[in-house]
Amino acid sequence: MADATSPPEPTCDVDGTCYCPLTGVINTLSRKYAMQLVSIIGAHESLRFAEIEAHLTSASTSTISKRLDEFEEAGLVSRTQYNEIPPRVEYALTADGHEVRNRLEPLLEWASK
Repeated sequence: MADATSPPEPTCDVDGTCYCPLTGVINTLSRKYAMQLVSIIGAHESLRFAEIEAHLTSASTSTISKRLDEFEEAGLVSRTQYNEIPPRVEYALTADGHEVRNRLEPLLEWASK
């Protein structure tokens, strides 16, 4: 009998393939503007927040900020703060972020057809 605190058994497809590891990735990338942000940041070495906003004019400042925080927590984006006046913060994809972007490219190409 399963313990009430133990996680449920993974749900698998009929062929036995378990897609559970994708849950976190799908949850992160399915949020509003997530894939666009990965593409925008990945197309540049690094970007400041205002530059990201300029590329993604349909998104609110709070949505962009929230996605960037989520990406940083997930290890997809690095945030570098420079001790300057005025303060400067730049965002760049990490190695994992670049891998996600590379894997999204075929999907984006397919979607544009």
